[in-house]
Amino acid sequence: MSYTALYRKWRPDSFEEVKGQEHIVKTLKNEVIHNRIGHAYLFCGTRGTGKTSIAKLFAKTVNCEHPVDGSPCGECESCKAIARGNSFNVIEIDAASNNGVDNIRQITEAVQYAPSQGKYLVYIIDEVHMLSAGAFNALLKTLEEPPEYVIFILATTEARKVPVTIMSRCQRYDFHRISIETITARLAELMEREGIKATDEALRYVARAADGSMRDALSILDQCISFNLGEELTFEKVLNSIGAVDVDIFIRMTETIIKDDINSLMDIVNEVVWQGRDLTQFVSDYIWFIRNMLFLKISPGVRSNLDITEETAERLVELGKDFSTDALMRYLDILGELLQEIRISTIKRITLEIALIRMVRPEMQSDISAVTGRVERLEKIVSGEGGSSSSEGTGSQSSGGAGISEEAVRKLIREELAKGNYSDSSGTGSAGDGPVRRNSDIDMNEVRKSYNEASVDVLQDVVNNWDSIVNRIPKVYQPFAKKLKIRLYGDKLVVDNDWSEYEDAHSQKFFISHIKEITNGIADIYKRKIVFYIRNNYNDGSDSKQGKSVKTKGKVDFPIDQA
Repeated sequence: MSYTALYRKWRPDSFEEVKGQEHIVKTLKNEVIHNRIGHAYLFCGTRGTGKTSIAKLFAKTVNCEHPVDGSPCGECESCKAIARGNSFNVIEIDAASNNGVDNIRQITEAVQYAPSQGKYLVYIIDEVHMLSAGAFNALLKTLEEPPEYVIFILATTEARKVPVTIMSRCQRYDFHRISIETITARLAELMEREGIKATDEALRYVARAADGSMRDALSILDQCISFNLGEELTFEKVLNSIGAVDVDIFIRMTETIIKDDINSLMDIVNEVVWQGRDLTQFVSDYIWFIRNMLFLKISPGVRSNLDITEETAERLVELGKDFSTDALMRYLDILGELLQEIRISTIKRITLEIALIRMVRPEMQSDISAVTGRVERLEKIVSGEGGSSSSEGTGSQSSGGAGISEEAVRKLIREELAKGNYSDSSGTGSAGDGPVRRNSDIDMNEVRKSYNEASVDVLQDVVNNWDSIVNRIPKVYQPFAKKLKIRLYGDKLVVDNDWSEYEDAHSQKFFISHIKEITNGIADIYKRKIVFYIRNNYNDGSDSKQGKSVKTKGKVDFPIDQA
Protein backbone atom coordinates (compact mmCIF):
# COMPACT_ATOMS: atom_id res chain seq x y z
CA MET A 1 0.00 0.00 0.00
CA SER A 2 1.32 3.46 -0.88
CA TYR A 3 2.28 5.92 1.84
CA THR A 4 -0.47 8.22 3.14
CA ALA A 5 0.42 11.75 4.22
CA LEU A 6 0.01 12.46 7.92
CA TYR A 7 -2.74 15.05 7.46
CA ARG A 8 -4.81 12.49 5.53
CA LYS A 9 -3.93 9.53 7.72
CA TRP A 10 -4.89 11.30 10.92
CA ARG A 11 -7.92 13.25 9.73
CA PRO A 12 -10.35 13.33 12.69
CA ASP A 13 -12.97 10.60 12.54
CA SER A 14 -14.96 11.89 15.50
CA PHE A 15 -15.82 15.32 16.90
CA GLU A 16 -13.69 14.57 19.97
CA GLU A 17 -10.56 14.56 17.82
CA VAL A 18 -11.24 17.98 16.33
CA LYS A 19 -8.87 20.49 17.93
CA GLY A 20 -9.20 24.24 18.24
CA GLN A 21 -12.82 24.60 17.03
CA GLU A 22 -14.74 23.65 20.16
CA HIS A 23 -17.33 26.41 19.64
CA ILE A 24 -18.36 24.93 16.29
CA VAL A 25 -18.23 21.30 17.42
CA LYS A 26 -20.49 21.99 20.42
CA THR A 27 -23.06 23.80 18.26
CA LEU A 28 -23.24 21.07 15.63
CA LYS A 29 -23.47 18.29 18.23
CA ASN A 30 -26.33 20.09 19.96
CA GLU A 31 -28.16 20.41 16.65
CA VAL A 32 -27.88 16.65 16.11
CA ILE A 33 -28.88 15.77 19.69
CA HIS A 34 -31.97 18.01 19.66
CA ASN A 35 -32.85 17.36 16.01
CA ARG A 36 -32.42 21.01 14.97
CA ILE A 37 -30.40 20.31 11.83
CA GLY A 38 -30.30 23.21 9.36
CA HIS A 39 -30.48 22.98 5.59
CA ALA A 40 -27.46 25.17 4.70
CA TYR A 41 -24.16 25.96 6.45
CA LEU A 42 -21.32 28.32 5.53
CA PHE A 43 -17.90 27.41 6.97
CA CYS A 44 -15.42 30.31 6.82
CA GLY A 45 -11.78 30.36 7.86
CA THR A 46 -8.17 30.17 6.80
CA ARG A 47 -6.61 27.07 5.29
CA GLY A 48 -6.07 23.97 7.39
CA THR A 49 -8.41 24.90 10.25
CA GLY A 50 -10.80 21.95 9.84
CA LYS A 51 -13.59 23.18 7.56
CA THR A 52 -13.72 20.12 5.30
CA SER A 53 -13.00 17.70 8.15
CA ILE A 54 -15.90 18.99 10.24
CA ALA A 55 -18.15 19.06 7.16
CA LYS A 56 -17.45 15.34 6.57
CA LEU A 57 -17.93 14.53 10.26
CA PHE A 58 -21.25 16.36 10.27
CA ALA A 59 -22.33 14.52 7.12
CA LYS A 60 -21.36 11.22 8.78
CA THR A 61 -23.24 12.14 11.97
CA VAL A 62 -26.54 13.12 10.34
CA ASN A 63 -26.54 9.84 8.40
CA CYS A 64 -25.33 7.68 11.30
CA GLU A 65 -27.71 4.91 12.34
CA HIS A 66 -26.65 5.03 15.99
CA PRO A 67 -25.15 8.44 16.86
CA VAL A 68 -23.50 8.68 20.28
CA ASP A 69 -23.88 12.03 22.07
CA GLY A 70 -24.05 13.92 18.78
CA SER A 71 -21.06 12.10 17.24
CA PRO A 72 -21.00 9.30 14.64
CA CYS A 73 -20.70 5.77 15.98
CA GLY A 74 -18.20 4.76 13.27
CA GLU A 75 -19.54 1.21 13.25
CA CYS A 76 -22.67 1.31 11.10
CA GLU A 77 -22.60 0.79 7.34
CA SER A 78 -23.28 4.44 6.63
CA CYS A 79 -20.32 5.58 8.76
CA LYS A 80 -18.02 3.03 7.16
CA ALA A 81 -19.11 3.97 3.62
CA ILE A 82 -18.49 7.67 4.28
CA ALA A 83 -15.12 6.89 5.86
CA ARG A 84 -14.14 4.90 2.75
CA GLY A 85 -15.30 7.77 0.53
CA ASN A 86 -17.77 5.70 -1.51
CA SER A 87 -21.06 6.83 0.03
CA PHE A 88 -23.72 8.16 -2.33
CA ASN A 89 -25.12 10.30 0.45
CA VAL A 90 -22.10 12.66 0.63
CA ILE A 91 -21.13 14.52 -2.53
CA GLU A 92 -17.98 16.68 -2.48
CA ILE A 93 -17.68 19.38 -5.15
CA ASP A 94 -14.63 21.53 -5.85
CA ALA A 95 -16.04 24.91 -6.86
CA ALA A 96 -12.66 26.00 -8.23
CA SER A 97 -13.00 23.58 -11.15
CA ASN A 98 -16.80 23.21 -11.21
CA ASN A 99 -17.80 26.84 -11.08
CA GLY A 100 -20.22 27.18 -13.98
CA VAL A 101 -23.98 27.41 -14.22
CA ASP A 102 -24.21 23.93 -15.78
CA ASN A 103 -22.47 22.39 -12.76
CA ILE A 104 -24.99 23.95 -10.40
CA ARG A 105 -27.90 22.89 -12.63
CA GLN A 106 -26.74 19.29 -12.29
CA ILE A 107 -26.99 19.70 -8.52
CA THR A 108 -30.47 21.26 -8.64
CA GLU A 109 -31.66 18.37 -10.82
CA ALA A 110 -30.03 15.69 -8.64
CA VAL A 111 -31.57 16.94 -5.39
CA GLN A 112 -35.04 16.02 -6.67
CA TYR A 113 -34.30 12.37 -5.90
CA ALA A 114 -34.27 11.18 -2.30
CA PRO A 115 -31.35 9.03 -1.08
CA SER A 116 -31.82 5.29 -1.40
CA GLN A 117 -29.93 4.74 1.86
CA GLY A 118 -29.45 7.00 4.86
CA LYS A 119 -31.39 10.07 5.89
CA TYR A 120 -29.71 12.99 4.13
CA LEU A 121 -27.99 13.97 0.90
CA VAL A 122 -25.10 16.23 1.97
CA TYR A 123 -23.44 18.46 -0.63
CA ILE A 124 -20.06 19.80 0.45
CA ILE A 125 -19.02 22.62 -1.90
CA ASP A 126 -15.40 23.56 -1.19
CA GLU A 127 -13.97 27.01 -2.11
CA VAL A 128 -17.49 28.17 -2.86
CA HIS A 129 -16.31 31.75 -3.46
CA MET A 130 -14.90 30.53 -6.79
CA LEU A 131 -18.38 30.04 -8.27
CA SER A 132 -19.33 32.42 -11.05
CA ALA A 133 -22.06 35.02 -10.58
CA GLY A 134 -24.39 32.96 -12.75
CA ALA A 135 -23.68 29.82 -10.72
CA PHE A 136 -24.49 31.65 -7.47
CA ASN A 137 -27.78 32.85 -8.95
CA ALA A 138 -28.63 29.32 -10.11
CA LEU A 139 -27.98 28.02 -6.58
CA LEU A 140 -30.12 30.62 -4.76
CA LYS A 141 -33.57 29.04 -5.05
CA THR A 142 -32.40 25.52 -4.25
CA LEU A 143 -30.33 26.81 -1.31
CA GLU A 144 -33.30 28.71 0.10
CA GLU A 145 -35.88 25.90 -0.13
CA PRO A 146 -34.14 22.55 -0.64
CA PRO A 147 -35.92 19.24 -0.12
CA GLU A 148 -36.07 18.18 3.54
CA TYR A 149 -33.47 15.46 2.95
CA VAL A 150 -30.81 17.80 1.47
CA ILE A 151 -28.09 19.66 3.41
CA PHE A 152 -25.65 22.10 1.80
CA ILE A 153 -22.28 22.79 3.46
CA LEU A 154 -20.36 25.60 1.76
CA ALA A 155 -16.70 26.08 2.69
CA THR A 156 -14.58 29.12 1.82
CA THR A 157 -11.34 30.84 2.76
CA GLU A 158 -12.61 34.19 1.45
CA ALA A 159 -16.04 34.88 2.88
CA ARG A 160 -16.04 38.45 1.56
CA LYS A 161 -16.38 37.07 -1.98
CA VAL A 162 -19.56 35.15 -1.18
CA PRO A 163 -22.69 37.14 -2.12
CA VAL A 164 -24.81 38.33 0.79
CA THR A 165 -27.82 36.63 -0.80
CA ILE A 166 -26.02 33.30 -0.27
CA MET A 167 -24.84 34.17 3.25
CA SER A 168 -28.32 35.13 4.39
CA ARG A 169 -29.59 31.65 3.52
CA CYS A 170 -26.92 29.85 5.56
CA GLN A 171 -25.83 29.38 9.15
CA ARG A 172 -22.37 30.93 9.20
CA TYR A 173 -19.53 29.46 11.28
CA ASP A 174 -16.16 31.18 11.52
CA PHE A 175 -13.21 28.85 12.09
CA HIS A 176 -10.45 30.25 14.29
CA ARG A 177 -6.75 29.92 13.73
CA ILE A 178 -5.52 27.10 15.94
CA SER A 179 -3.23 28.11 18.81
CA ILE A 180 0.39 27.02 18.99
CA GLU A 181 -0.27 25.11 22.21
CA THR A 182 -3.16 23.16 20.65
CA ILE A 183 -1.17 22.26 17.54
CA THR A 184 1.87 21.25 19.62
CA ALA A 185 -0.24 18.93 21.80
CA ARG A 186 -1.83 17.33 18.72
CA LEU A 187 1.57 16.81 17.06
CA ALA A 188 2.95 15.20 20.23
CA GLU A 189 -0.04 12.85 20.33
CA LEU A 190 0.38 11.82 16.70
CA MET A 191 4.15 11.36 17.03
CA GLU A 192 3.50 8.99 19.91
CA ARG A 193 1.05 7.03 17.75
CA GLU A 194 3.61 6.92 14.95
CA GLY A 195 6.30 5.72 17.35
CA ILE A 196 8.68 8.57 16.50
CA LYS A 197 10.62 10.52 19.12
CA ALA A 198 10.60 14.30 18.96
CA THR A 199 11.53 17.08 21.39
CA ASP A 200 8.94 19.55 22.62
CA GLU A 201 11.04 22.44 21.26
CA ALA A 202 11.03 20.91 17.77
CA LEU A 203 7.27 20.35 17.77
CA ARG A 204 6.61 23.83 19.10
CA TYR A 205 8.66 25.38 16.29
CA VAL A 206 6.72 23.33 13.71
CA ALA A 207 3.48 24.56 15.29
CA ARG A 208 4.61 28.19 15.10
CA ALA A 209 5.73 27.79 11.48
CA ALA A 210 2.26 26.44 10.61
CA ASP A 211 0.71 29.84 11.40
CA GLY A 212 -2.51 28.49 12.89
CA SER A 213 -3.07 25.72 10.33
CA MET A 214 -3.17 22.12 11.57
CA ARG A 215 -2.80 20.75 8.05
CA ASP A 216 0.28 22.90 7.43
CA ALA A 217 1.75 21.68 10.72
CA LEU A 218 1.28 18.03 9.75
CA SER A 219 2.75 18.67 6.28
CA ILE A 220 5.84 20.36 7.78
CA LEU A 221 6.17 17.54 10.32
CA ASP A 222 5.90 14.98 7.51
CA GLN A 223 8.75 16.71 5.69
CA CYS A 224 10.93 16.83 8.82
CA ILE A 225 10.35 13.14 9.56
CA SER A 226 11.33 12.18 6.01
CA PHE A 227 14.46 14.33 6.19
CA ASN A 228 15.54 12.73 9.48
CA LEU A 229 14.14 9.25 9.00
CA GLY A 230 14.97 6.89 11.86
CA GLU A 231 16.31 9.69 14.08
CA GLU A 232 14.91 11.66 16.96
CA LEU A 233 13.45 14.94 15.71
CA THR A 234 15.23 17.84 17.41
CA PHE A 235 14.96 21.61 17.09
CA GLU A 236 18.18 21.84 15.04
CA LYS A 237 17.01 19.12 12.66
CA VAL A 238 13.71 20.92 12.12
CA LEU A 239 15.62 24.10 11.26
CA ASN A 240 17.74 22.20 8.74
CA SER A 241 14.69 20.50 7.25
CA ILE A 242 12.60 23.58 6.54
CA GLY A 243 15.44 26.02 5.81
CA ALA A 244 14.98 28.15 8.91
CA VAL A 245 17.69 29.65 11.12
CA ASP A 246 18.40 29.61 14.83
CA VAL A 247 17.69 32.63 17.01
CA ASP A 248 21.45 33.13 17.49
CA ILE A 249 21.69 34.32 13.89
CA PHE A 250 19.11 37.03 14.58
CA ILE A 251 20.90 38.07 17.76
CA ARG A 252 24.18 38.40 15.83
CA MET A 253 22.43 40.42 13.11
CA THR A 254 20.88 42.77 15.65
CA GLU A 255 24.23 43.26 17.38
CA THR A 256 25.83 44.26 14.07
CA ILE A 257 23.03 46.78 13.54
CA ILE A 258 23.80 48.25 16.97
CA LYS A 259 27.47 48.50 15.98
CA ASP A 260 26.55 50.06 12.62
CA ASP A 261 28.69 47.36 10.97
CA ILE A 262 27.41 46.75 7.45
CA ASN A 263 30.33 44.48 6.51
CA SER A 264 29.52 41.99 9.28
CA LEU A 265 25.84 42.20 8.41
CA MET A 266 26.55 41.23 4.81
CA ASP A 267 28.75 38.36 6.04
CA ILE A 268 25.80 36.98 8.02
CA VAL A 269 23.56 37.23 4.94
CA ASN A 270 26.21 35.38 2.92
CA GLU A 271 26.34 32.69 5.60
CA VAL A 272 22.57 32.25 5.55
CA VAL A 273 22.47 32.06 1.74
CA TRP A 274 25.26 29.48 1.50
CA GLN A 275 23.56 27.33 4.13
CA GLY A 276 20.63 27.10 1.72
CA ARG A 277 18.14 28.79 4.03
CA ASP A 278 14.80 29.97 2.67
CA LEU A 279 15.14 33.78 2.63
CA THR A 280 11.38 34.32 2.77
CA GLN A 281 11.18 32.21 5.93
CA PHE A 282 14.28 34.01 7.21
CA VAL A 283 12.61 37.43 6.89
CA SER A 284 9.38 36.13 8.44
CA ASP A 285 11.28 34.77 11.47
CA TYR A 286 13.24 38.02 11.85
CA ILE A 287 9.98 39.98 11.94
CA TRP A 288 8.87 37.79 14.84
CA PHE A 289 12.23 38.38 16.52
CA ILE A 290 11.98 42.19 16.28
CA ARG A 291 8.32 42.05 17.29
CA ASN A 292 9.18 40.13 20.46
CA MET A 293 11.97 42.61 21.22
CA LEU A 294 9.52 45.51 20.83
CA PHE A 295 6.92 43.90 23.10
CA LEU A 296 9.51 43.19 25.80
CA LYS A 297 10.74 46.78 25.61
CA ILE A 298 7.24 48.25 25.87
CA SER A 299 5.94 45.82 28.49
CA PRO A 300 8.39 43.32 30.01
CA GLY A 301 5.48 41.58 31.73
CA VAL A 302 4.26 40.06 28.46
CA ARG A 303 7.18 37.63 28.21
CA SER A 304 4.97 34.76 29.44
CA ASN A 305 2.72 35.29 26.40
CA LEU A 306 5.58 35.25 23.89
CA ASP A 307 6.63 32.00 22.27
CA ILE A 308 10.26 32.22 23.41
CA THR A 309 12.41 30.67 26.11
CA GLU A 310 13.33 32.54 29.28
CA GLU A 311 16.95 32.71 28.14
CA THR A 312 16.01 34.23 24.77
CA ALA A 313 13.70 36.72 26.52
CA GLU A 314 16.60 37.94 28.69
CA ARG A 315 18.81 38.40 25.65
CA LEU A 316 16.08 40.31 23.83
CA VAL A 317 15.59 42.62 26.82
CA GLU A 318 19.33 43.43 26.80
CA LEU A 319 19.34 44.01 23.03
CA GLY A 320 16.26 46.22 23.28
CA LYS A 321 18.07 48.66 25.54
CA ASP A 322 20.07 49.87 22.53
CA PHE A 323 16.98 50.73 20.47
CA SER A 324 14.11 53.15 20.87
CA THR A 325 10.55 51.99 20.23
CA ASP A 326 10.50 54.24 17.15
CA ALA A 327 13.56 52.48 15.74
CA LEU A 328 12.04 49.03 16.28
CA MET A 329 8.80 50.17 14.64
CA ARG A 330 10.82 51.45 11.68
CA TYR A 331 12.56 48.07 11.40
CA LEU A 332 9.20 46.28 11.42
CA ASP A 333 7.91 48.58 8.66
CA ILE A 334 10.97 47.88 6.51
CA LEU A 335 10.84 44.12 7.13
CA GLY A 336 7.08 44.02 6.47
CA GLU A 337 7.61 45.63 3.07
CA LEU A 338 10.55 43.29 2.46
CA LEU A 339 8.44 40.19 3.16
CA GLN A 340 5.97 41.22 0.45
CA GLU A 341 8.72 42.04 -2.04
CA ILE A 342 10.95 39.02 -1.45
CA ARG A 343 8.13 36.56 -2.14
CA ILE A 344 7.92 37.69 -5.76
CA SER A 345 11.50 38.84 -6.26
CA THR A 346 13.79 36.99 -8.65
CA ILE A 347 16.85 38.40 -6.86
CA LYS A 348 15.93 37.62 -3.26
CA ARG A 349 19.41 38.10 -1.84
CA ILE A 350 19.81 41.61 -3.23
CA THR A 351 16.31 42.52 -2.09
CA LEU A 352 17.21 41.36 1.42
CA GLU A 353 20.56 43.16 1.47
CA ILE A 354 19.05 46.49 0.37
CA ALA A 355 16.42 46.30 3.10
CA LEU A 356 19.04 45.56 5.78
CA ILE A 357 21.15 48.50 4.62
CA ARG A 358 18.07 50.72 4.91
CA MET A 359 17.73 49.56 8.49
CA VAL A 360 21.32 50.51 9.30
CA ARG A 361 21.44 53.67 7.19
CA PRO A 362 18.30 55.77 7.82
CA GLU A 363 19.73 58.58 5.67
CA MET A 364 18.77 56.47 2.63
CA GLN A 365 15.15 57.44 3.38
CA SER A 366 13.40 60.75 3.90
CA ASP A 367 10.30 59.74 5.82
CA ILE A 368 9.66 60.58 9.45
CA SER A 369 10.75 57.22 10.86
CA ALA A 370 14.08 57.62 9.08
CA VAL A 371 14.44 61.13 10.51
CA THR A 372 14.07 59.67 14.00
CA GLY A 373 16.74 57.08 13.22
CA ARG A 374 19.14 59.75 12.01
CA VAL A 375 18.58 61.83 15.13
CA GLU A 376 19.32 58.77 17.26
CA ARG A 377 22.59 58.22 15.38
CA LEU A 378 23.58 61.82 16.10
CA GLU A 379 22.77 61.34 19.76
CA LYS A 380 25.04 58.32 19.88
CA ILE A 381 27.84 60.28 18.23
CA VAL A 382 27.43 63.10 20.73
CA SER A 383 27.43 60.68 23.68
CA GLY A 384 30.43 58.81 22.30
CA GLU A 385 28.55 55.54 21.77
CA GLY A 386 28.79 55.29 18.05
CA GLY A 387 31.31 56.40 15.45
CA SER A 388 33.56 59.39 15.90
CA SER A 389 33.24 62.94 14.79
CA SER A 390 35.87 65.60 14.36
CA SER A 391 35.78 68.28 17.00
CA GLU A 392 34.98 71.49 15.24
CA GLY A 393 34.50 74.99 16.53
CA THR A 394 35.58 76.51 19.78
CA GLY A 395 32.33 76.24 21.74
CA SER A 396 31.95 74.52 25.06
CA GLN A 397 32.31 70.77 25.28
CA SER A 398 29.20 68.60 25.31
CA SER A 399 28.25 66.74 28.45
CA GLY A 400 28.18 63.40 26.63
CA GLY A 401 31.88 62.92 27.17
CA ALA A 402 32.74 62.71 23.48
CA GLY A 403 34.63 65.99 23.47
CA ILE A 404 32.53 67.49 20.70
CA SER A 405 31.84 71.21 20.79
CA GLU A 406 28.30 72.56 20.64
CA GLU A 407 29.08 74.23 17.32
CA ALA A 408 30.21 70.87 15.92
CA VAL A 409 26.98 69.26 17.09
CA ARG A 410 24.92 72.02 15.45
CA LYS A 411 26.87 71.49 12.25
CA LEU A 412 26.09 67.76 12.37
CA ILE A 413 22.40 68.57 12.75
CA ARG A 414 22.53 70.99 9.81
CA GLU A 415 24.20 68.30 7.71
CA GLU A 416 21.45 65.85 8.61
CA LEU A 417 18.81 68.45 7.77
CA ALA A 418 20.40 68.98 4.38
CA LYS A 419 20.21 65.25 3.59
CA GLY A 420 16.45 64.83 3.68
CA ASN A 421 13.05 66.42 3.95
CA TYR A 422 12.16 66.86 7.60
CA SER A 423 8.64 67.69 8.47
CA ASP A 424 6.15 68.75 11.07
CA SER A 425 2.59 67.95 12.05
CA SER A 426 1.17 70.97 10.32
CA GLY A 427 1.71 69.20 7.03
CA THR A 428 3.92 71.94 5.59
CA GLY A 429 5.98 71.51 2.49
CA SER A 430 9.56 70.31 2.14
CA ALA A 431 12.53 71.44 0.18
CA GLY A 432 11.46 69.02 -2.54
CA ASP A 433 8.32 69.07 -4.63
CA GLY A 434 6.18 66.90 -2.35
CA PRO A 435 4.42 67.94 0.84
CA VAL A 436 6.25 67.82 4.13
CA ARG A 437 4.97 65.60 6.93
CA ARG A 438 5.56 66.47 10.61
CA ASN A 439 6.76 64.06 13.25
CA SER A 440 5.19 64.93 16.59
CA ASP A 441 8.16 63.36 18.37
CA ILE A 442 10.57 66.01 16.97
CA ASP A 443 10.63 69.53 18.40
CA MET A 444 10.52 71.47 15.12
CA ASN A 445 11.09 74.76 16.93
CA GLU A 446 14.49 73.46 18.00
CA VAL A 447 15.20 72.22 14.49
CA ARG A 448 14.30 75.62 13.03
CA LYS A 449 16.85 77.27 15.29
CA SER A 450 19.54 75.42 13.37
CA TYR A 451 18.46 77.00 10.06
CA ASN A 452 20.75 79.63 8.55
CA GLU A 453 19.57 83.16 7.83
CA ALA A 454 17.76 83.51 4.52
CA SER A 455 19.67 85.41 1.85
CA VAL A 456 18.12 88.14 -0.29
CA ASP A 457 17.96 85.68 -3.18
CA VAL A 458 15.91 83.27 -1.08
CA LEU A 459 13.57 86.05 0.01
CA GLN A 460 13.15 87.18 -3.59
CA ASP A 461 12.32 83.59 -4.53
CA VAL A 462 9.61 83.59 -1.86
CA VAL A 463 8.07 86.70 -3.38
CA ASN A 464 8.35 85.44 -6.98
CA ASN A 465 6.84 82.03 -6.19
CA TRP A 466 4.31 83.02 -3.55
CA ASP A 467 1.33 81.37 -5.30
CA SER A 468 3.04 77.98 -5.55
CA ILE A 469 4.37 78.24 -1.99
CA VAL A 470 0.87 78.88 -0.66
CA ASN A 471 -0.25 75.57 -2.18
CA ARG A 472 2.40 73.74 -0.15
CA ILE A 473 1.43 74.98 3.28
CA PRO A 474 -1.42 73.36 5.27
CA LYS A 475 -4.76 73.78 3.54
CA VAL A 476 -6.33 75.33 6.61
CA TYR A 477 -4.01 78.36 6.28
CA GLN A 478 -4.11 78.69 2.49
CA PRO A 479 -7.17 81.03 2.25
CA PHE A 480 -5.53 83.44 4.70
CA ALA A 481 -2.13 83.19 2.95
CA LYS A 482 -3.67 83.98 -0.43
CA LYS A 483 -4.83 87.34 0.96
CA LEU A 484 -1.29 88.37 1.91
CA LYS A 485 0.50 90.93 -0.24
CA ILE A 486 4.15 89.99 0.03
CA ARG A 487 6.97 92.13 -1.31
CA LEU A 488 10.68 92.56 -0.75
CA TYR A 489 11.76 95.88 0.79
CA GLY A 490 15.55 96.00 0.89
CA ASP A 491 16.47 92.78 2.70
CA LYS A 492 13.11 92.41 4.45
CA LEU A 493 9.92 90.51 3.60
CA VAL A 494 7.07 92.94 4.12
CA VAL A 495 3.39 92.00 4.50
CA ASP A 496 1.70 94.96 2.82
CA ASN A 497 -1.96 94.65 3.87
CA ASP A 498 -4.57 96.73 5.69
CA TRP A 499 -5.04 95.09 9.13
CA SER A 500 -7.87 97.31 10.35
CA GLU A 501 -10.19 94.26 10.49
CA TYR A 502 -7.91 92.65 13.08
CA GLU A 503 -8.08 95.37 15.73
CA ASP A 504 -9.89 93.41 18.48
CA ALA A 505 -7.97 90.94 20.68
CA HIS A 506 -9.61 87.80 19.27
CA SER A 507 -8.88 88.79 15.67
CA GLN A 508 -5.29 89.67 16.54
CA LYS A 509 -4.81 86.22 18.05
CA PHE A 510 -6.20 84.64 14.89
CA PHE A 511 -3.94 86.80 12.71
CA ILE A 512 -0.80 86.09 14.78
CA SER A 513 -1.34 82.32 14.88
CA HIS A 514 -1.90 82.13 11.13
CA ILE A 515 1.14 84.22 10.29
CA LYS A 516 3.22 82.10 12.67
CA GLU A 517 2.21 78.82 11.01
CA ILE A 518 2.73 80.25 7.52
CA THR A 519 6.17 81.51 8.54
CA ASN A 520 7.14 78.11 9.97
CA GLY A 521 5.90 76.34 6.86
CA ILE A 522 7.98 78.50 4.53
CA ALA A 523 11.02 78.12 6.80
CA ASP A 524 10.68 74.33 6.53
CA ILE A 525 10.39 74.56 2.76
CA TYR A 526 13.61 76.51 2.33
CA LYS A 527 15.41 75.24 5.46
CA ARG A 528 16.15 78.89 6.23
CA LYS A 529 15.04 81.34 8.88
CA ILE A 530 12.16 83.39 7.50
CA VAL A 531 10.98 86.63 9.13
CA PHE A 532 7.94 88.65 8.03
CA TYR A 533 7.87 92.36 8.91
CA ILE A 534 4.38 93.62 9.71
CA ARG A 535 3.52 97.33 9.51
CA ASN A 536 1.36 98.55 12.39
CA ASN A 537 -0.77 100.89 10.24
CA TYR A 538 -1.67 100.69 6.60
CA ASN A 539 -0.10 103.44 4.52
CA ASP A 540 -0.40 104.02 0.81
CA GLY A 541 2.66 106.23 0.85
CA SER A 542 6.11 105.60 -0.56
CA ASP A 543 8.63 103.04 0.59
CA SER A 544 10.51 105.64 2.60
CA LYS A 545 7.46 106.17 4.84
CA GLN A 546 6.81 102.49 5.12
CA GLY A 547 10.30 101.83 6.38
CA LYS A 548 9.63 103.75 9.62
CA SER A 549 6.70 101.53 10.58
CA VAL A 550 8.41 98.18 10.08
CA LYS A 551 8.82 96.14 13.28
CA THR A 552 9.78 92.59 14.13
CA LYS A 553 10.60 90.24 16.98
CA GLY A 554 13.88 88.41 17.10
CA LYS A 555 12.55 84.96 17.93
CA VAL A 556 12.95 82.44 15.14
CA ASP A 557 9.81 80.49 16.02
CA PHE A 558 7.69 83.65 16.50
CA PRO A 559 9.10 86.23 14.12
CA ILE A 560 6.23 88.75 13.86
CA ASP A 561 5.28 91.78 15.95
CA GLN A 562 2.10 91.39 17.96
CA ALA A 563 1.41 95.09 18.42
